[in-house]
Amino acid sequence: MDQIQKTLLEEIADLHGVPAGAYNIRANGQMAGRQSTANIEIVTKEDQSGIDIRIKPGTKHESVHIPVILSQSGLTEVVYNDFYVGDDCDVMIVAGCGIHNSGDQASEHDGIHRFFIGKNSRIRYVEKHYGEGDGRGERIFNPVTEVTMDEGSYVEMEMVQIKGVDSTVRKTTATLAANARIIVKERLLTHGKQMADSTIEVNLNGEDASANIISRSVAKEESSQKFVSIIHGNSRCAGHSECDSIIMGNAKIQAIPQLTANDPDAALIHEAAIGKIAGEQIIKLMTLGLTEEEAEAQIVNGFLR
Repeated sequence: MDQIQKTLLEEIADLHGVPAGAYNIRANGQMAGRQSTANIEIVTKEDQSGIDIRIKPGTKHESVHIPVILSQSGLTEVVYNDFYVGDDCDVMIVAGCGIHNSGDQASEHDGIHRFFIGKNSRIRYVEKHYGEGDGRGERIFNPVTEVTMDEGSYVEMEMVQIKGVDSTVRKTTATLAANARIIVKERLLTHGKQMADSTIEVNLNGEDASANIISRSVAKEESSQKFVSIIHGNSRCAGHSECDSIIMGNAKIQAIPQLTANDPDAALIHEAAIGKIAGEQIIKLMTLGLTEEEAEAQIVNGFLR
């Protein structure tokens, strides 16, 4: 693995070497490394590109890393990864993709991830997308995430895209059984002429299921963003969606909430705010010795943290 690929791994998965536990590293369309454990098995799909990750019931305090890196200009791939999590597990999953494009052709990675979460299991999922390279070719990500949650399960998802991605269409859906809970935290930064379109849809089917969707984004220069949050309350349940965005330059942002209550005991809330950085915030930081650009960067970094 060359230095470019190592840098991409550090950016998307905080890896400075071979990770502990189970892992599958994919580089330029090929497997670059894999390790299963006694409780987490990773196998290659036979009918299409991708892997199956099977986590045994009762697996606790283990992790699995499945990063993807592309450093060849013009490479386009679609990968299907399925996670089968047994009952009573507590596992961290780290995914994400990094593209280094120094050529003139577009590079694209479309990852389709499906999660089947067993009863009373807890999953923390971290997905980071990152782009770099001085070529004119675009860096494109179109991730699809589908989550099916059994009774009493808990999923926390952190989805981050804060640098170098020219175009992305993100689709996330979740279906929850009784007493299941999901938290989705999305952080997004666009600049230049970049485009980001994100849709998160949750079906609260079981009694006392709950969802908390939080999106924080910054759109700079000529970039555009669209965020759609959809919650279906199909039982006695609780759903909350929050979208906070900072708009700068000539950027455009859309925030579109959709709440549907199909049960009189469905409690659904949406909050949305789009605005500029307050002038007094910048002035205050400038009095501490920062330039206007440094003050803006400090505010943006704190907002997206």
